[in-house]
Formats: sequence, structure tokens, C-alpha cells
Amino acid sequence: MKLATELLKGVLEGLVLQRISIDETYGYQITKYLNEHGFENIVEGTVYTILLRLEKQQLVETTKKKSSQGPARKFYRLNAAGEQRRQAFWQQWDFLTSLMTTLKEHNENA
Repeated sequence: MKLATELLKGVLEGLVLQRISIDETYGYQITKYLNEHGFENIVEGTVYTILLRLEKQQLVETTKKKSSQGPARKFYRLNAAGEQRRQAFWQQWDFLTSLMTTLKEHNENA
């Protein structure tokens, strides 16, 4: 199912934070992860824009590492502030989906 761009914009940052929380990673791996989990239309440019914003907001730590397949890569890992943002995202997500489910069930039973 293709997701509306507007809806996706609101959740991509949380999904990127979630992926980084698994282990240290770099942009292409994040894009590949999202693509493999149903977000086929997400491109690297979108992910790198989010990573840049996360870095500016000081939610991630970065390390450059040599790559055997080209130039050095910038790896990202969550810091404490990033972990707090990730947790807040999922709390907001759970709250929103709970409300939406309640509304949907109410309308179906009306």
C-alpha cells in the first residue's frame, strides 16, 4: 500500500530513530531497512535530510569510519536525548492509534 506523503512525513523521524536505536548505522542501511519493511518509496536523500536534522538537534552521535567500498561513512548512534525523543514518538504513536481505533470502532458500531 502506498502511504500518503503527508502521513509519512510525520512518522519518518520516529522510524529513523527506531532504526538507529537497534545499533550504530549509516544512511544507506537505514534506507535499506525502511525499504525492506514496506517503505519502498523512501530514498536516501529523504533519510539523509532527517539524519542532518537529528544531528543539528543533537539527538545522535556520529563517527566516520573507513569503508571498503568507497569513501568513509558517517555512522549514527542515539544519545540520551535521542532515546528520549524515540520513546516520546512511540508514546505519541500509541496514544494516536488508540484514539483512531476507538473512533473507527465507534463509527462501525453506530
